[in-house]
Amino acid sequence: MKNETSNLKTGNERLTGVMTITIKGLIINILLVTVKIISGLVGKSGAMIADGVHSLSDSVSDIFLLLGFRMADKPPDKTHKYGHGKIETLITVLISLMILLAGFIIFANSGHQIYLFIRYHVKIAQPGLIALIAALISLVVKEFLYQITRKVGIKYKSNALIANAWHHRSDALTSIAAFLGIGGAIILGNKWVILDPIAAVLVSIFIIFIGIRLIKDSIMELLETSLGEIKELEIIKIVKAVPGVLNPHNLKTRKVGNYIVIDVHIEVNSFLNVIQAHNIATEVEKELQEKFGSDTLVSVHIEPFDFVK
Repeated sequence: MKNETSNLKTGNERLTGVMTITIKGLIINILLVTVKIISGLVGKSGAMIADGVHSLSDSVSDIFLLLGFRMADKPPDKTHKYGHGKIETLITVLISLMILLAGFIIFANSGHQIYLFIRYHVKIAQPGLIALIAALISLVVKEFLYQITRKVGIKYKSNALIANAWHHRSDALTSIAAFLGIGGAIILGNKWVILDPIAAVLVSIFIIFIGIRLIKDSIMELLETSLGEIKELEIIKIVKAVPGVLNPHNLKTRKVGNYIVIDVHIEVNSFLNVIQAHNIATEVEKELQEKFGSDTLVSVHIEPFDFVK
């Protein structure tokens, strides 16, 4: 009962932490979208307008997170014996797809601008100072959001929140591109206005790689891939160290949202009584939860060890 109460408090603290940082991010993103699009229109900067649209996708991902965390935090029920943690993984996939989409859109739009400028000498409007200032503000704010969101995501082991932090970072990177492009066009004159879309293309490639990496990790989790050889060797080492455990084997591991599931078979002295064997299994569970978190789901199957063999 004490352990259940502790897990409940930890769960409530986690939900409050991730919800608070996400709401802050949503409010800031809405303000940034407004500032960027207005300054882009007034300052005649296509890059800044595109940057504003990218920030709008950040706001959408924040809303996904707020809804998803509420659903993922629901306790286990008759149809979800292991809880609803996979909802958080699914949200991570959605956010990763949004990062990918934003990267491809920026790449396509900026690449098209470059093509028209080189092939048909289509004029690119020289951006104004207001767009440059907006890009600088966005860069500072979004990098700050990335740092604090990632910190909370790591603290509460939330891949969805970490993915959203990278969404903030990708927005900061587009702001860098916009700042360099706008600044170059203003300082160097009309002949160098192409710097704006060139910088955007380079950053969009980086954003696409971020999206691919995040979505790959999330899909592997949805497919219930094991924790990996290094982690599983560590688990076997912990189990072997428990007094009374003989020949740990048939280890199975997977992730469910922010926590992990461990199934392992152990052999014990066949002359032990049920209570003694149970205490050994309980100690194995305790040691694994101390290492990987109190919400780790551990299932220990006990088998008799035959000393005669």
